[in-house]
Amino acid sequence: MKSLNKSGSGRAPREFPFSEADFDFIKQYMLEQTGICLADRKFSMVYGRLARRLRRHDLYTFSDYLKLIESDEQEKVAFVNALTTNKTQFFREKHHFDYIARELAPQWLTRCHQHVRVWSAGCSTGEEAYSIAVVLSSLLGDKVDFKITATDLDTQVLETAKEGIYDIDAARNIPIQWLKKGFNRGTGSKSELMRVKPELKENITFEQLNLMSEWPHKHKMDVIFFRNVMIYFNRSIQQQLLKRLCGQLRPGGILFIGHSESMGEMAEHFENLGQTAYRKR
Repeated sequence: MKSLNKSGSGRAPREFPFSEADFDFIKQYMLEQTGICLADRKFSMVYGRLARRLRRHDLYTFSDYLKLIESDEQEKVAFVNALTTNKTQFFREKHHFDYIARELAPQWLTRCHQHVRVWSAGCSTGEEAYSIAVVLSSLLGDKVDFKITATDLDTQVLETAKEGIYDIDAARNIPIQWLKKGFNRGTGSKSELMRVKPELKENITFEQLNLMSEWPHKHKMDVIFFRNVMIYFNRSIQQQLLKRLCGQLRPGGILFIGHSESMGEMAEHFENLGQTAYRKR
């Protein structure tokens, strides 16, 4: 790999030399590996997060670090984890969960669905998947078999998700009826923590998945949560992913996206239900 530490970036001096060429290389590498587009305004964020990796490996230049990630698979994972932004909460954009409770769950019960499959794509630390699980568990009980597949690119956040332990402050976003159903508060020295009940975990599978790679799902999905994920991709990749998601849904299946996101050209393949909920035609 050629040296990337060129002068003339116009940036303030830093602990490690970090040029525009370094940043451009990282942006391109991240795009090729994950499809994620790093905006120019992320320059300082990228430096700050990767500088920790340089310190960890006793490196002094980004050129040396970039050589490392090309030769060390474990560090490549750490590189991706470092640059992945994870922002989530329980029952975020609550209207989507209300739609499941109001419209979908009654249909699944009356139509005697044998199986319901839900995918939380970009599940982060697990709050979305557990929010889905507690609603379905409460409303469907053992009358309908449901399974949730929760995936994320970041292996570190998946470990948090699998553990299912959260700060008690996270409970403020959980409606009281769901809080009692799905979570236990810690005691003693752990009183400021809450844990997901074991029975809620039984219906969730957490998996690492790069959305740009092949998807291993064997079953068509009834519902896909793809919320606040598209914002990290350019328009072309957004449309590619939406096309693949459409193919992963059953006819009549529901796709939820984030409130700031849009379907673009793929909108013609879905019925707009309002509040960023879409039904596959």
